Amino acid sequence: MNIMPHEIALGDVYFPPLLLVGVMAYVLTSVFTTIGVKLGWHKYIVAPALTELAITIILVGVISQFISIF
Repeated sequence: MNIMPHEIALGDVYFPPLLLVGVMAYVLTSVFTTIGVKLGWHKYIVAPALTELAITIILVGVISQFISIF
């Protein structure tokens, strides 16, 4: 069984899996921060940019665990 992730082809363009995982993580982070702003949680965060970066890195790690499914 080959568990190594391989490039994903969309048409004739090959994308590395980590690029797509990063894009998905950034979109999810944007959704989470938008929800946090609407709920008023942004008042309790000292460095919003660092928090957004940390959430993005955590989501990249979580999503990349499931990349071998593709």
